This record gives sequence, C-alpha cells and structure tokens, in this order.
Amino acid sequence: MCRKRIEELEQDNRDKQIIDMRSAEDFQKESYPGAEHIYWEEFEEQMDRISKDKPVYLICYTGQKSDDIAEELTEQGYEIYSIDGGYRSYLRLKLRRLMEKEESAADRAKDAERSIIKKFRKEIWRNFTRAINEYELIQDGDKIAVCISGGKDSMLMAKLFQELARHGKKNFEAVFLVMNPGYNAINYETIENNARLLNVPITVFTSEIFDIVAAEENSPCYLCARMRRGYLYSKAKELGCNKIALGHHFDDVIETILMGMLYGGQVQTMMPKLHSTNFEGMELIRPLYLIREADIIRWTEYNHLHFIQCACRFTENCASCGGTEKGSKRAEIKQLIHELASKDPVIEKNIFRSVENVNLNTVIAYKKDGIRRSFLEGYDEKMS
Repeated sequence: MCRKRIEELEQDNRDKQIIDMRSAEDFQKESYPGAEHIYWEEFEEQMDRISKDKPVYLICYTGQKSDDIAEELTEQGYEIYSIDGGYRSYLRLKLRRLMEKEESAADRAKDAERSIIKKFRKEIWRNFTRAINEYELIQDGDKIAVCISGGKDSMLMAKLFQELARHGKKNFEAVFLVMNPGYNAINYETIENNARLLNVPITVFTSEIFDIVAAEENSPCYLCARMRRGYLYSKAKELGCNKIALGHHFDDVIETILMGMLYGGQVQTMMPKLHSTNFEGMELIRPLYLIREADIIRWTEYNHLHFIQCACRFTENCASCGGTEKGSKRAEIKQLIHELASKDPVIEKNIFRSVENVNLNTVIAYKKDGIRRSFLEGYDEKMS
C-alpha cells in the first residue's frame, strides 16, 4: 500500500503535487497549503492533470478513497501516495502544534514573570513597588488603564501590574489598553503577538491620529503626543477607569529635567502623577518612575523578547534616525548624560535629586499655579 503519514508529506522537500479530493465546498473553506482540488468522483475524468514527473499526494476525508485511487495509479506507473487518516490527520497535526505553541507561549510568559520576581527583583520589582508606595500611585478601588504602546517599557509595565495583582493586595482593577493610531501592519502584528506571548489580555481601540498629524508641518510630534494622551484619557474614562498608567522610566525623568534646563530655560520634571485638567476625575500615573532603562533592556534581552522600537509612521523609515530617537534633542541629552555618567555614576542620581531638593531661598524666581514669584518679594522685609 502506497500510504504515508502527513508528517512524511511535510518532510518531502521535492517538487510535488498535492491533491485534495474532498468536496469543492470543503476545499474552499480550508485545505492543505499548496493543494489543488480534484473531487474523488471526478478523478478519472481529470487524469490529464495528474503528474507522472513528480510525486503525488492524495488527501481525502479519512484516507479510504485516496487508498483506493493510489493503489490503482501505482500500478499504472505513478509515484503516488495516500495520506494515512486523510484530512483529519492534518487537522490533528495542526491542533497538536497549536497546543504545543500555546504551551510554549505559556512557559515563556511564566519565565518572564518569574524573572521579574527572582532575577530582577531588586532592580525592577522593588523599584516598581517603591514608586507606587512612595508616590501613592494606587488607592483602593482604582480602575487603571495600563497604556501599552508596544515598546519594551509599556509591556514590562503590563507584566508588573499583573504581578502586583498576583502577589500584592488585590485592591485595584487593571485594563490593558492599546490604542492603534495608525500603526503599520508589522508593528500592529508585533504588539498583538507579544501580548499573546506574555499572556496580557489587551483591549484595542483605533484612532486616526497619524492621518491627522500627517498634515501638520509645525511640531507634529507635540500634536501627536497631546492627541494620543487625549484619546487614551477618553477611552479609559469610557471603560470606567479613573487613572491611566504610562511607561515613562527613571531615564525619561532625568532627560526631561536636563532638556528643560538646556533647551527650555526652566527647571521642571516629569511628575510621578498628575491630575488631568481636561478629564475630570482622571489621573495619570508613572509606575516605572524609579526603574532604570538599562534594567528594562536587560529584562527584555534575558527573556529573548523583541518589541517595536518606534511606532511613529514618520520616523520608522527615517534615514537620519533609523526608526529611533537618534538625531533628536532627547537623543542628544541621553548621550550627554551617558558621557557624564561614565565619568561619575552619581551624576544621574543627582540630576534626579536636584528637583527633590529645590531651595526656594536660593532661587531667583519660580512659578506656582501659573503665577510667577520673585525673590525680591519681601526681600527687604526679611532684614527689618
């Protein structure tokens, strides 16, 4: 009997002909990749389509019809095989591989989760919980929209929230929110695949931000950021959330401080939390506030994870930045901090601490609630 298993068909790397002998309706619904259709009852009339120059594999429902025809044609000089078990064997193989893939994904998700608590406990987990406690980022009853852009920072943040719910007090609810502002197909598929791989149940909604910003000539990045924030607040509120969580980390904070000084002529920082001025009752929190980017990269590499580098449609193919921030002011500041830190590692922490230790008695002027104050106010009265 010229019979072969479905696995043997896959292992045959020769040029071959695969014929699905089931009904036309079933063939159109789904078939073995690369198969052509000849209904078993019409096989005799279609003999001119059967190749004598290469191996031929027949697939029917159960293997019975293909057995009969394969036996008959073998006697006529054809190299022809019947797939043992027919199309059902192919479906069983697909199911088995799907289960293996899911088990593998589950194992990888568990490994990533375990590494947060074990290997990166000091650098990531403790700094995450420290920020939550020190800045009072989560209160009982919070419903938090954990905003996922698809990069390493936000995906780690999603896993941290899952671990917090698993190991900490279950006093909050998290929604893992993904906004698609117009990602290209590869970026969007990468986000979905990583969410599936890491077992993060994402809620996706779409917007047309990239299309809108495309027509903006002046400060498209600023407009895009504001619009993205607004859409996230709006969707989060619609879902019953009172907070959105963004994945800004320690390095983002110190870069913002130095950028403000060197390019903005002001002393300010990226706050660990903010009340929204446009969405009543909504608050923004930054749980990665004390986590170093280098540690996030190490966690990513340790778990062999690959996230999108740049979701922006306008920079993903940019020759000057290669889909990263290279060439931007922030990249310049990042490089400057790196050079300074290579000479003295304490510099990075001191930049961070500088906005925690502001001495108003030695500041010429400052603003609070939009009102400018000067050291001259009450200056002479202090001497009297």
